Amino acid sequence: MADDAPATRIRAAETRKSKRTRQRILDQAMRLFAEVGYAGVTNARLAEAAGLTRGALLYHFPTHEDLIDAAVAHIQAARTRLLQEAVDAAPKGADRTDHAIDSYWRLLSEPAFLAFGEMEGAARTDEALGLRLAAAQEAFDRARIGDHLFDLVQGGQGPRLQASRDLARFMLEGLARAHLTYNGDERTDNLLAVVKRAARMLNRKGSERDLWPEG
Repeated sequence: MADDAPATRIRAAETRKSKRTRQRILDQAMRLFAEVGYAGVTNARLAEAAGLTRGALLYHFPTHEDLIDAAVAHIQAARTRLLQEAVDAAPKGADRTDHAIDSYWRLLSEPAFLAFGEMEGAARTDEALGLRLAAAQEAFDRARIGDHLFDLVQGGQGPRLQASRDLARFMLEGLARAHLTYNGDERTDNLLAVVKRAARMLNRKGSERDLWPEG
């Protein structure tokens, strides 16, 4: 048994090194997807960003499909972690709706959310990618992930609660991808305020008259 100990330690060290290398590859894939788009990330570009040879990259991810499967899981885990951190950071006594919407708006600028958005855009014309994203998209849409954040705006039930979540989510995601050509900051602030008021209204925390108050 003692003779096996050095070999066991070597294998364990190799396993830890391999995990760190895979993590570095996936971190760089997420960053590159966010910065240059899904189509712009070639094996050569990714290997260079990760400080590896193409051969070393292929050792860890022999096929493009292997890489994308791992990248989707990695990016999804990063989104989930960021959402949970936003929930944990909610100040005591803060308006839950405001915190949820402000937090999600901020998270949409994080590499994990930008990368996922880039992949969703590419999936429109890439059926194989779309199939790989489907489970992650469904998990978010059914709120198994979204609950980490949107449980902060609980109050309504059933269709009203779902409408509140959907309104906030899709308005914010659409606004994040938009390019407002004039008065961008002012228009963005106005839209965020309307989303917050609408979410409260749908959660029975406000009146329809509050959606666009006078003055």
